[in-house]
Amino acid sequence: MTAPSRTIDPIRLEVIRNALVAASEEMNISIWRTARSTVVRETLDYSTAIFDGHGRAVAQSTRIPVHLNSMSVCLEEIIAHWIPLDQWHEGDVILTNDPYAGGQHLPDFVAFKPVYADGVRVAISATVVHHIDVGGGAPGSYFAGATEVFQEGLRLPPMKLVEAGRRNEAILATIRRNSREPEKIGGDVAAQLAALDVGARAVMRLVKRYDAATIDVAMDAILDQSEAAMRSAISDIPDGTYSFEDFVDDDGQDAIGLKVHAVVTIDGEQARIDLSGSADQAPGPVNCTLNMAKSGVYCALLMAAGGKAMANTGAYRPIEIVARPGAIVSAESPAPVANRMATGHRIVTTVLGALAEAVPDLIPAAYYGVSYVAALSAPDASGERRVYFEIEVGGWGAHPSADGASGFSAGFHNLANSPMEMCEALFPVMFTHYGLIPDSGGAGQRRGGLGLAREWQLESDWGVLAGSFDRFRYPPYGLNGGEPGAPGQFRMWRDGEMTQLPSKISGVQLKRGDRVRLDTAGGGGWGNPQARDANDLAADLAAGYVTDAGAHVYKPG
Repeated sequence: MTAPSRTIDPIRLEVIRNALVAASEEMNISIWRTARSTVVRETLDYSTAIFDGHGRAVAQSTRIPVHLNSMSVCLEEIIAHWIPLDQWHEGDVILTNDPYAGGQHLPDFVAFKPVYADGVRVAISATVVHHIDVGGGAPGSYFAGATEVFQEGLRLPPMKLVEAGRRNEAILATIRRNSREPEKIGGDVAAQLAALDVGARAVMRLVKRYDAATIDVAMDAILDQSEAAMRSAISDIPDGTYSFEDFVDDDGQDAIGLKVHAVVTIDGEQARIDLSGSADQAPGPVNCTLNMAKSGVYCALLMAAGGKAMANTGAYRPIEIVARPGAIVSAESPAPVANRMATGHRIVTTVLGALAEAVPDLIPAAYYGVSYVAALSAPDASGERRVYFEIEVGGWGAHPSADGASGFSAGFHNLANSPMEMCEALFPVMFTHYGLIPDSGGAGQRRGGLGLAREWQLESDWGVLAGSFDRFRYPPYGLNGGEPGAPGQFRMWRDGEMTQLPSKISGVQLKRGDRVRLDTAGGGGWGNPQARDANDLAADLAAGYVTDAGAHVYKPG
């Protein structure tokens, strides 16, 4: 018998490619419309994707890079060490949040559902959702005092949450029981599972329109095209070895100035990134696993590729990532990892900093480079205890051809604003200020984007606050003579007295009337500030982005 052809008509390939992306977006919309918590429904901290039947990421929605670039590595870990693919069956859903089994940190639940046609696995739908609270020592499960992952909340190894279509209600009850917001996490898990079904149905529509063999060939071709595009993008970078280092402020405990060091070697169509020179893993929860580090490297190289390569497993093939065990970028169990984004963002900015040496006219200065996570536990007007969870952003780094965007999500995450009106309606807070911070963008021929100030007052008798931030000590760097962006800060006012709070803290006791303000970092500038066009500076002054006092750096002398 003649083997089926492994070629596919180019037009049909494009139809299938876009249909798979559309399937991922259908899943995306499903979660958005059905989730219960604000971190999912408003902040949009979740991701969706479609894998082929062999476990390779093929298509994804426009959601969170840190999730999307790591899902394939997570699935590889599950298949290799926990549940081999021959033990997956129709109607199953495999779930984990274990950072030492392919996950990232405990609030992120990763779920996979195999899709079968006539008994053959043709695809796997996948979702990652950041859940509002999974227990641990602080509301929102960001406990700055953690020294072990065991202190950070409920930990679920890869398991079958659904088996042959039947949900394990005991696991679902355990998840709800270990959350400060049981109804919301229960609703968000249900939304996550429903999205998997949406993806599975979309794949089956494709299979019925064509056939399983055609879809398999198309998925192979999509991966091969992504690989070719990434190889082409890498080959555009001059061969050589480039290095850079950036720093995480601290771990919230005793470790300060935690180095992230990258050596990027470009050799033809291949890139090798060695992170072994990074600091040892920290006592506090700023560590990330190698899975997370890989996601950061992939993000940086995809950004440098400028959209030439579709993000999937094929695009990762020309990239080799090296890190010694036990580093802050490749932590070993049981190191705490809740605030792993502090280091993850720094991996992105460090790899981009190294690439700026190779292609200086392509790479922007550093963006704010941290997920500004704050969580408040307080009773609402009915006395019901609530968790108010927000993630803020800052200024983008200036690009050689443009100023940085202000107060806009960038880099490793892709988050939306939580509207003040909605937050005030649902939680015992009243906003007293929200806006851009003048002079916070790094000065340069191209100015860095401005950071944000977000301030609220507690409207409840008591509250407990946690914050996981960074870029207070080490601001986002400028390039080619540009100035760094302004660092962030965190402050509290009580009875007219201001207290400066550290970048990583938990267990802060609040009372009614206390005000809390977070200033996020601005982006770094690019180029000599004195080369800035006079019209651009005048526009900045008119808009209030730069003050008269801050304008002196742009003027000679």
